[in-house]
Amino acid sequence: MLRNLRLLTVVSRPEFLPANSASLIIGLAWGFDRSMHAGGGLVIPFTLAFAVITLVSAFAAQVNTTFDFELDLIDSRKKELVQAMSRLGRKRLKSAMIAEFLLSLAFILILFLIQEKPLLFVMWMIAVFLAYSYSAPPLRLKSRSWFALLTLLLVLSMLPISFVFHTFASGIEIPFLVFLCGHALTVYGVIIPAEIRDYFGDKMTNTETLTVRLGLVKASLLSIVLLGTGGILCGTAFLARILYGLQHVLLFSLPVMVVVYIYVLAKYSSLYRLSWEYALSGGQISIAQDIMELSAYCPRWITLITQSIVLMSLVLLTTKLFL
Repeated sequence: MLRNLRLLTVVSRPEFLPANSASLIIGLAWGFDRSMHAGGGLVIPFTLAFAVITLVSAFAAQVNTTFDFELDLIDSRKKELVQAMSRLGRKRLKSAMIAEFLLSLAFILILFLIQEKPLLFVMWMIAVFLAYSYSAPPLRLKSRSWFALLTLLLVLSMLPISFVFHTFASGIEIPFLVFLCGHALTVYGVIIPAEIRDYFGDKMTNTETLTVRLGLVKASLLSIVLLGTGGILCGTAFLARILYGLQHVLLFSLPVMVVVYIYVLAKYSSLYRLSWEYALSGGQISIAQDIMELSAYCPRWITLITQSIVLMSLVLLTTKLFL
């Protein structure tokens, strides 16, 4: 039993848990209303929202592992994942996925009954549909370039953050919408280098990601544009909170986010330069290796960007709670 649980944990990609926690903190920071009670008015919905997001995320990861198993076999970086999937077996994994689906359904129904917001249930249904359709045939949205982009923007940014925000908020505010757009652009801006890292393998297996379709030069340029624009929008949203006289303390933490964005953008510029060199060289292997080595730092860049946004959100939430 414990062995199967450990294998299931690996297949569920626990490395995505910090991203789920980030969505929860960000959504709560923007949606929290001081008029809510500290007991059932906050703790219970908070717990239920986190459980729903985590279960749907695990479900999505397991669907991806199931239908990408053959591709993962040839990726040495996913050796542990492949071994866990082989030992666990598709039958056990399918049973776990059904259980997770039913459990998330129970939690969303409880949350719906407590908060009396039908939109929460609608967002859950969309999230579950995209979690399955992104990797599973016949749609397999991940191989449909622009549909893959739209799906990732929804499931990694807009849906989870909006879900938590709507759980607690009584209405929509313009700065939040600006932030949400900026965050969505930022998310895909940091995903593209991960696609660049997989570019050569995806091209060999005819997996048509957006990066494969655009090519290295255009994809790396797009990542710079998306991350830069996303940073400006996120910064503008937080500045709006300051200018409205609501959270002046944000002014002291905003430079941290600015520095992080500039640092990561500098790394993206290096990736763009290498992509040009690779194109001009006619596909020189040594440059391809340099591109893969540099883009391998993508998880670190994602962590830095995420932590800077979470820091700003924590400051925003703290000011709402205590100031």
